[in-house]
Amino acid sequence: MFPSWNPAQSEITDLIVRHDPCTLERLPVRKQEVLDAFAQFHNHQAIRAVEALPAHDGLLDAREIDRLFVTVHWEMQRLSEEFYHGPRVYELLRAVIAAIRRNGFQETLRVVDVGCGIGYNIRWLAARTPLASQGIMLTGVDLNSALIKEANRLSAAERLPCRFLHGDAFSPDHSGQIYLSTGVIHHFRGEELLEFLRRHQRPEIQAFLHFDFQPWFLAPYGSWFFHILRMRTRVARHDGVLSAARAHTADTLVQAARAAAPEFASGIYGAKIWGTPAPRVFHTLLGVRKGLLPELKTQLGVRASRLGQVQ
Repeated sequence: MFPSWNPAQSEITDLIVRHDPCTLERLPVRKQEVLDAFAQFHNHQAIRAVEALPAHDGLLDAREIDRLFVTVHWEMQRLSEEFYHGPRVYELLRAVIAAIRRNGFQETLRVVDVGCGIGYNIRWLAARTPLASQGIMLTGVDLNSALIKEANRLSAAERLPCRFLHGDAFSPDHSGQIYLSTGVIHHFRGEELLEFLRRHQRPEIQAFLHFDFQPWFLAPYGSWFFHILRMRTRVARHDGVLSAARAHTADTLVQAARAAAPEFASGIYGAKIWGTPAPRVFHTLLGVRKGLLPELKTQLGVRASRLGQVQ
């Protein structure tokens, strides 16, 4: 295994920005602590990337780190476009919304994108689908205020019917009925993964759709190839490949969801390509209130075969 692909370590972006867990206030980050975290894994690629980051008095420059995050997320958006991620999200989301509506929920439905970054998913849905005109409130939430500022700038420039908020997506002020994310859930490990999934048990939440890399032995190689071609920053090239190496298996995700959120029928959606043994790049941890499952299968039609063992 290459040291930079070791899934036991954190990604660079997990370490160079920190927030107080209670107040969400931005905390200073000491550059040497980040370097030390990768030194123990002999990860020289990460060390070189971190060494290049600007710092003052030993602390990473928060403003420059914010600029870097915006740049990285722009590069991530380019990959999302090339992998047609917007249609992938809409395919499942619209069936989930229809199932909720057919079960009697006629009020405004809020879709919350957790860790939305610069808001690609929500902006794509607002621009390319009729959801906003069908009583669906499209919302993105992120702990990084710089990314939220950029998401709001883009949605305003495009005059899109959506909004982006800085804060905790599961707080009473920001909560909704449907939660989704892309490339977020692998950042949670062990007890943190269970705690993340427990937060979906708020009574108003009806479903969750968490999209992430599907792990298999070629995934890091494929990720490396695309990130070398498309990513310009060292941080993006490093973290993109490590994300694929750190992605949770389907069994890990499903067992965690069923243990942490037992009120939901949960499982993996879209693991294989057209019913073949070939794995998709992404798979989806899907959870819906148990009473919604029969109607969801009806709404999916022939695509219900992609549900796997959702129960």
